[in-house]
Amino acid sequence: MSQKNRDGKRGARERLQEQRQQEAARAKRRRTLVAAAVVAGVLAVAAAIGVVVANTGGEDEGPVASPKGAGGENGLVLSKGRADAPATLTVYEDFRCPACKQFEDTYRSTIDSLVKSGDLRVDYHLVTIIDGNVGGQGSTRAANAAACSQDAGHFPEYHDVLFANQPPETEDAFADNGRLLKLADKVDGLRSGAFDSCVEKGTYEDWVARSSSTLTDDGYNSTPTVLLDGKDVYSGGRLTPESLKKQVEDAARS
Repeated sequence: MSQKNRDGKRGARERLQEQRQQEAARAKRRRTLVAAAVVAGVLAVAAAIGVVVANTGGEDEGPVASPKGAGGENGLVLSKGRADAPATLTVYEDFRCPACKQFEDTYRSTIDSLVKSGDLRVDYHLVTIIDGNVGGQGSTRAANAAACSQDAGHFPEYHDVLFANQPPETEDAFADNGRLLKLADKVDGLRSGAFDSCVEKGTYEDWVARSSSTLTDDGYNSTPTVLLDGKDVYSGGRLTPESLKKQVEDAARS
């Protein structure tokens, strides 16, 4: 083979090799661009999701409708009595809870007397533990109706009516808004278009859910839970109406 032919073949091989190298480089650049686009897309989606989460918030983070005058931490407490009373009774109650009714029946007159004298304020946390344990919606709807009665300035009276007319624990009768409205007739001045609409629409059910969560958030797991100035005084059967009165009066004198 002549030198000329050998040089020609060598030149062709070199051009082919150079062409292949150029194609490989272009392919690498394409792969890099595709990968970058995919990463950018993923980041964009993640950012969008982050914006949605940030804007909507979790279920327990956004604002909810609250009854007028609700107090305590995060506005999840309904109270009766002077705000500056020397003693505070904190009560976690469920309107379907038989033990809660027993507590109310036993201590109501003593509590009302101490509230009237100005010595005691009662902070109520409305709880829906029976709905979870037995099923149904009676605890939630009764608590919502009680919150609606707070708007009308009749929470203490309606609270007492609900416990006085508590159905058996396994009967979800308080899930019937019609029954709750009929019971409201027992409280002078409570029924109105605004109250009825509040009950029927479940206006405060989200607020009730948050109020109920305070039971476990505060480290308790049953109703009624009763605290006097932050100290558990009811579990274990230690409390009596007489001892409650004495402790509250002692606090008022100190």
